[in-house]
This record gives sequence, structure tokens and C-alpha cells, in this order.
Amino acid sequence: MIEAGPTLRTAGDTVDLSEPVIVGVVNATPDSFSDRGDRSTTGSIRQVSRHLEDGASIIEIGGESNVTNRPAVSASTEIDRILPVVEAAVEAGATVSIDTYKPEVAAAALDAGAAMVNDISGSDSSGMIELCADRGAAVVVMHTEVAPKSQIWDERLYPDGVTARQVSFFEARLAALAAAGVERDCVVIDPGPDFAKTPRQTVDSLAGLPRLAALGCPVMLAVSRKDFVGAITGRRPGDRSGGTFGAIAAGLELGARLLRVHDVAGTSDFLRVWQAVNDPEAVSPQLRISEEIRREPPAGSGPGETGAGRSGPSDRGSAIG
Repeated sequence: MIEAGPTLRTAGDTVDLSEPVIVGVVNATPDSFSDRGDRSTTGSIRQVSRHLEDGASIIEIGGESNVTNRPAVSASTEIDRILPVVEAAVEAGATVSIDTYKPEVAAAALDAGAAMVNDISGSDSSGMIELCADRGAAVVVMHTEVAPKSQIWDERLYPDGVTARQVSFFEARLAALAAAGVERDCVVIDPGPDFAKTPRQTVDSLAGLPRLAALGCPVMLAVSRKDFVGAITGRRPGDRSGGTFGAIAAGLELGARLLRVHDVAGTSDFLRVWQAVNDPEAVSPQLRISEEIRREPPAGSGPGETGAGRSGPSDRGSAIG
């Protein structure tokens, strides 16, 4: 087994992977399948700030939804959507990943300070590979058997098993990246939940994460609000946090290191408790809950009353250390 290194090298900095890393999703597009919030440029920039405050280490910005019931947008439209958000995220000090399969969009984002490219086409474009090699950008290679903005559900698609297919897929992509000069310490692999996979095939692929981690690259878990979670729970995208956390818990145990999520605050809370339970000695014996957050406030209490509202990361009691 090849162990993934403790860091991920990007075009801008080095990301520490000694602990799980949260990748906060910002959909700068009006037709996201999962976000019902303000999708304007201003709203997307505000979401960048919230994600950073809530504990995201990487901000991933996308300007085109992968929904299959909408046509693809032009590269120029995508650039217009993402560029001010990328610039704001870089100005805020974030490590920025651009979610695109178009080399011209990736180039514009990298010019603006982005450090990573997440290509949902499976990184099979020589133009995209050469761009990332020239810029020293980190690359997220996602497994898929379909073109962007298309889907297939076929129970016969993986006759030797989905994980066996993924291993051969990633080995071929890693070889192509290495030939172009992109080393494994710049590559993240993503099993591609839902992409050309039925819910059962997605679950099978997540169970195979140890074999993918053995390839020597950090594994990204992009399960947030995905269709397979909705199929299992019977819930719409905005109500899939509980199912998402269940998939994250399993993925962390099986080798995932980067968590691509919409709910950064909830994921941060999940990780704090998950890490505490996995390392009880790191929880201070003196830790006690603050009276302000011990109980819900009485009915009718205003937002200024003691106990009302949710505390932010900076004023929560630390369970670790």
C-alpha cells in the first residue's frame, strides 16, 4: 500500500492533511440542484466568508451546475460568474479550488489566484492536464463514465465491480498526469458519488475507499446532499445533512481526508465530536458546558436573550486540548 503524504501541494500553498480538511462549496450559479440561498455574486461572496468563519480550509467555487435538465453555459458566462468570487476568496486568504471542466475557465481562475482544479469530466482533457502542469495547480480527479451534465444508471455497467473499474481508471489518469509533470502530491482522487452510478453502485464505491487510498493520493469525499443520500433517506437536498454526516463518518473511517460539503458549520461540529470520541484523552477533564447553551431559551425569548441563537466557532467551548 502506498501511503498518501501528509500534505497536498497546490499552486498557491501546501494544505496540511494530518487532520480531515473541509472543502466549502460555493455555487455561483442560479441553477444549483442543492442550494436555495442567494446565488448572486454578492451572496456567493458572503457565503465564502461564512464558510471560512465556520471552519473551511479550502473554498471550491463553481459557475455551472451539473444538473442534467439545463444546457451547458459558455466559458465566458462561467468566467463572469466565478471570477469576482474567486478574487474575493483569494483576498480573504482562502485556498481556492475551481470546479470546472473547461480549460479556459480554469485558466481564468488560476490567473485570479485559484490553486486547485476540480474537473468533473474525469481529467481526460489534455488541455486541462497541460494547464495544471504548467501552473503547478493541484488536480482533483473524479471518477465518471459520462460527460458532464449527463447521467446513466446501469446496473450492468461495472461487471467486475465498481471499485475495480475505479482503480484502473485512476491508475490511467495518474499515469497521464505524471507524464505531463503532475506528481501525486498534487493529485486528489474523488470516487464520484452519483456520477454514472446507481445508489447501490455509489455505496459500493464508498466501501472500496481503502483500495483507492492505496493509490497514494488523498481521497476527497464529495457526498454532500447527493442523490444516493436522498434515495436512501427519502429527503430533498436541503434536508440531507443527517444522511450526509452518516456517509462522512463512514468515509473517514475508510480513508477519506478532504470533505467537500455545503454545510460547513454542521460538518465542523460533526468533526469536533467525531475527533473527541475517537481520542477521549484529548478532551479536557475540566470541560463543562456553558449555561448559555445548555438549554433552549423559553418560548418568546428574543434574539438578545441569554441562550438564544447559535454560538459561532469562536465562542464554543473547546473539547480538544
